[in-house]
Amino acid sequence: MTENNITNEQNAEQQVPVAEVATVETATTNAPVATAHDDFDWSVDKRNVSSYNKEEKARYDATYDSTFKTIEENGLLTGTVVGLTKTDVVLNIGFKSDGLISLNEFRDLPQLKIGDEVEVLVVEKEDRDGNLHLSRKQARMQRAWERIVEVYKTGEVVTGTVTSKTKGGLIVDVYGMETFLPGSQIDVKPVTDYDQFVGKTMEFKVVKVNEAIRNAVVSHKALIESDIEQQRVDIISKLEKGQVLEGTIKNITDFGAFIDLGGLDGLLYITDISWGRISHPSEVLQMDQKINVVVLDFDDEKKRISLGYKQLTPHPWDTLPATITEGAKVKGKVVNIEDYGAFLEILPGVEGLVHVSEISWASTPINAKEFFKLGEEYEAVVVTLSKDERKMSLSIKQLTEDPWSTIETKFPLDSRHKGIVKNITPYGVFVELETGIGGMIHISDLSWIKRFNHPSEYTKVGNEIEVVILGIDKDNRKLSLGHKQIEEDPWNTFETIFPIGSIHEGTVVKKDDKGATVQLQYGLEAYAPARHLRTEDEKPIAVEDVKEFMIIEFDRNEKRILVSHTKVWEQVKADEKDAVKKEQRAEADKTRKTVKNIQSKVEKATLGDLGALAELREKLKQSEGGEEKKGE
Repeated sequence: MTENNITNEQNAEQQVPVAEVATVETATTNAPVATAHDDFDWSVDKRNVSSYNKEEKARYDATYDSTFKTIEENGLLTGTVVGLTKTDVVLNIGFKSDGLISLNEFRDLPQLKIGDEVEVLVVEKEDRDGNLHLSRKQARMQRAWERIVEVYKTGEVVTGTVTSKTKGGLIVDVYGMETFLPGSQIDVKPVTDYDQFVGKTMEFKVVKVNEAIRNAVVSHKALIESDIEQQRVDIISKLEKGQVLEGTIKNITDFGAFIDLGGLDGLLYITDISWGRISHPSEVLQMDQKINVVVLDFDDEKKRISLGYKQLTPHPWDTLPATITEGAKVKGKVVNIEDYGAFLEILPGVEGLVHVSEISWASTPINAKEFFKLGEEYEAVVVTLSKDERKMSLSIKQLTEDPWSTIETKFPLDSRHKGIVKNITPYGVFVELETGIGGMIHISDLSWIKRFNHPSEYTKVGNEIEVVILGIDKDNRKLSLGHKQIEEDPWNTFETIFPIGSIHEGTVVKKDDKGATVQLQYGLEAYAPARHLRTEDEKPIAVEDVKEFMIIEFDRNEKRILVSHTKVWEQVKADEKDAVKKEQRAEADKTRKTVKNIQSKVEKATLGDLGALAELREKLKQSEGGEEKKGE
């Protein structure tokens, strides 16, 4: 810039004339002599332009700078509109140059004209093009943020306009700045349709600010809760137990319903909705339904109110029909099942218990959870009734005649019948002969021959089985049954077929460390102790091996037979020894007789006879010696 210079015309007027004559110092006087260059103005350059001296320059700079404002970047200041174009607004902020701002930043001021004052923010005093960079938008955001922070600290209520919907909530314009309204902060009630709020102007409370990223969260719910809290205080101050209020159902849950009492919520538990049993409150109540409720209890500090709905009607036990008496037949629906029985609802709020012992005349145990199903209807007889205690016991089995009253006639001793296996225990089998009549076959009465470790080895639940009545216990309602008694006891015959010492072929069916179970003829089982399983060749006997066994014990009363394989081959060896011994004895007897005959016939022995006699004597000695060794 040529602010320190003047134009050629000005310099011409101010230019000092060059001296026409220079003084020259004479030799005689030694005085200075004037020359032409001494009068030359060195401040004027070849372009005929002169420069200010330092003092003048400083004076002019001070005068120039005093006409402008001092500005800082990111500072806010007020400017005057000095020009309008199709795209920009020209602003004078008292700086060395004017600033340009896009006309888009003035869309909210359609009537903007020259001379209007607006607040702007200095973005840059000089951008890369040397221009002053201003922004009205950033100025508005700066002022908006300062205001938002202020109302956040003071708790002041602000007004904003919902501009759009976003993920999880809404965008609200507050003072020209975008803030976030979470979906959970729109209303005290759950909101699913966010679109209905777009474009609405509402009041909000700033509940959170983040100055680092200049982000704010607002809430409309907080204002509603504040109003509700005031209403709640007023309502609670007037509450009394037993007071009847009108409310609107605002929410239904599994455990109850929340009732809006006009700014205050009360909880109606599911147990206080109906005198009868219900599985969910929606069976009786509906959303937005208006109902009368009674105040059961309330807590001033926790601001909780417990309400009742069923309490507005009399208890069903107090209005029980006269027809429901002991011995009367009633019909009810199963509303609860426990291990000990089931509860039938005779009337809403009136229940009776059918104990497991009152389900059937049968003595076999019944599982109530398998017999009953929720919601099923049953007819029953009222056994006991207590209105004071509000208790009732019921019986299903008493709808039919007790079959045990004529048990001796229908099922006499020693009579034969067929029944169904209902249950199996380690000690016996429970058989049902008809509904309500049954008994047990002890494990020892299943078979004459076999011994079972468990009755399930012989029969299964659901099988038909033939039985004999062995005993009747009418008082305890029990029958003793037998299955093996259908046939005669075969052990009388077995005693003649399997005498002690007899040998029979058997199959090893089971084996353990103590011995083995051996299957004999006619399905009879015997037991061979381990020491009696030793074979002649010392090879072990395995399961399914077929061997000969000797009967070493037969107990008819205990139905027990002991056998031995070892005794079989030991007996064979003993028999072989006895046969050899008998043969040797016979040979010795024959020799003695021969010698005796010779001695009786020959009076005088010859040499030849003596030789024959010696030979016979030697044989006799050998035979006698062999017998002595065998005897040892």
